[in-house]
Amino acid sequence: MIRRIIDESAFLKLKEKMAEGLLPQWVLTDPDIYQLEKEKIFGYTWQFLAHESELPEPGSYLTRWMVDDPVLLVRTKNNEIKAFLNSCTHRGTQLCTADRGNKKSFTCPYHGWSYNLEGELIGIVAGNKVYGTEMHKEDWGLRKIPQVAIYQGMIFGNMDPNAEPLEDYLGEMKWYLDMMLGRSDGGMEVRGLPQRWVAKANWKATAENFTADPYHVQTTHRSTVELGISPEDPLYAGYGHQVVTKNGHGINVITSATGKARVPFQGTPESMWPMYKKNLTPEQVDILSRVTVFVGGVYPNLSFVSPIHGTEGHLHNYLNFRLWRPLGPDIVEVWCWFMIDKAAPEDYKEAAYRGYLGSFGPSGTLEQDDTELWARIVEVSGGLMMRDKELNYNSVSNYLMGFNRVEPDPTFPGPGKAYPTTYLDALARSMHEKWLELITKDLFVKEDMK
Repeated sequence: MIRRIIDESAFLKLKEKMAEGLLPQWVLTDPDIYQLEKEKIFGYTWQFLAHESELPEPGSYLTRWMVDDPVLLVRTKNNEIKAFLNSCTHRGTQLCTADRGNKKSFTCPYHGWSYNLEGELIGIVAGNKVYGTEMHKEDWGLRKIPQVAIYQGMIFGNMDPNAEPLEDYLGEMKWYLDMMLGRSDGGMEVRGLPQRWVAKANWKATAENFTADPYHVQTTHRSTVELGISPEDPLYAGYGHQVVTKNGHGINVITSATGKARVPFQGTPESMWPMYKKNLTPEQVDILSRVTVFVGGVYPNLSFVSPIHGTEGHLHNYLNFRLWRPLGPDIVEVWCWFMIDKAAPEDYKEAAYRGYLGSFGPSGTLEQDDTELWARIVEVSGGLMMRDKELNYNSVSNYLMGFNRVEPDPTFPGPGKAYPTTYLDALARSMHEKWLELITKDLFVKEDMK
């Protein structure tokens, strides 16, 4: 049984505060909370691993992580995608250390045990002499990740063999993912390698920032306004709808003060528009034609942004996936993918990729804005006075920046609760409520049950 890391009364008080729209700041970087998160959140939820286009042919492989668990992803000879614990069954050494490649088998650098693409043990150095005939190779294959599933090219893994199916977990969020990932013939493809870097930050804060907080854009990214990339209007990132779906997932559909984008279909080539109308519903096409930015996430630690980028006459669109891999309560490894429609013209793809590199990633201007603020949060969150300091998540029920009490918009055509502004905390609160649900599930048990 899980040990009592934190007193039950503390969680009851936490639940009461969160119902009021208040989040105690100490939960961000508390080390005991972090240990609970690793086991009870990341041990039971679906986590993004890769996109199918990163495994283009049989023998292709990738090495990834599910927090502290190393993962080896392969495309088998039968064109199936499988995932294994990237650890030799002999002495536990990390089996494969390369980021990607193509192989017919994997050989452990420690004692030379080797495995095929199906994870089967196929070779043991001096096996007959060392182990004799009593060694049964079929008992010592690589351990499989309990569940692997794919949706719109996105590969997810789950360490809980009894977890609900991926499509059920995504639920209403699939409708929105379809607009970004399934709009064009052939879907999306990853271009370049995913960028990785380590930031001083808490994974909950980074996920919330990217998934649920367009409100920070006008201040944190003020430089884009000064450079003329973003409008002067302080509400420009607040126009549109914030959509809350189940399981802590959600999306911000940002448009403009008029409800329309400055260019149709996010500035994508007009030759691609008939594909959207073929592959999407009329309601999805209408939203896609008017949106400026999609930004949101799949709980717990996948975020995405699909913006219009560039200057007039040179606009382009791409999809940026973000994975926030926790390395501790106050540090994350950021994984950053660039994706674009396979069907887009090559020169358009290259221009979009250059624009992405200038904005996101460790050298991107927007990235540097965010990481400085994330570090400031964790630097102050471990103090004694933070134990009774609360963060404000009240903008769902209170008055907000000239908006009256915000209620869901019944005319919005998509699923979920769609609020008619993105400057509110509905999605952030949903994420934190899911967090509390997961870390407290079956946590406190009677002494006689231990």
